[in-house]
Amino acid sequence: MKSITAILATTFLLLSPVPLVQAQSSPKPAEGEKAATPAGAGKRTDVYHVHFTKAAPGKAVQLGDWVKTPDPKDPMPGHFVVLRHQDGDAWDYVVITHMGTKATVEAAGTSVPPDKRDLSDWHNDTFVNGPSWEEFTRAMGIDGDSAAKTAGSVYVVSVYLPAPGHRDGLEKMLSEAPQSPDTSAGNILLQHLEGGPWTFLGIARYNSWEDFATSEKNSVAQTTKKDSGWVRLREHVAFHNDTIADRIAP
Repeated sequence: MKSITAILATTFLLLSPVPLVQAQSSPKPAEGEKAATPAGAGKRTDVYHVHFTKAAPGKAVQLGDWVKTPDPKDPMPGHFVVLRHQDGDAWDYVVITHMGTKATVEAAGTSVPPDKRDLSDWHNDTFVNGPSWEEFTRAMGIDGDSAAKTAGSVYVVSVYLPAPGHRDGLEKMLSEAPQSPDTSAGNILLQHLEGGPWTFLGIARYNSWEDFATSEKNSVAQTTKKDSGWVRLREHVAFHNDTIADRIAP
């Protein structure tokens, strides 16, 4: 994966302060228990780098191999996840890399190797804050030895830009604990620090395509209700999009 520590001599210090992405951390709560709020909806302690990239024509496989290759020069080696587009926005891959509690970008650094420069048609990069790596990996199903067991997971990656004056309302909505009949198994909410033209990024994880399909079917049945998530979202958002993805690393 390309180094993200080579661009400008600037230090970004951590700032304190989803379909609709709302999901609960795995395992699901027992009957009668309260569902957990999305990881990152409360205390945001860590910085992450979000890299969306579109493959050049005929280079999708090579680009996928490149972005899932660990970069030993990353500040937290091995702390990343790569999701692959299946349906939705124009990007082919999103790489989310854990940076620790701060991110430093330097003018001097390792450039992309010559044989990798033409793999991507375009890309964009955004620094965000979010939960600890422990919380992140648990929600994404990649903590400990879970990665092998969750290879069939489905992810919905959503970006949101609030309407003027509605940022707090949108954040409050996205931070709510999931409500039945949601079938997701994990959720992350990340907040923009520097980069792309969006404010929040949500990722919902489903244990299987069957769970995802069930959740979609359930949500459509709720759409016509005046207080549904579908309606409430449109009270606060100027723009959003959702992309269905699978995981190729780890």
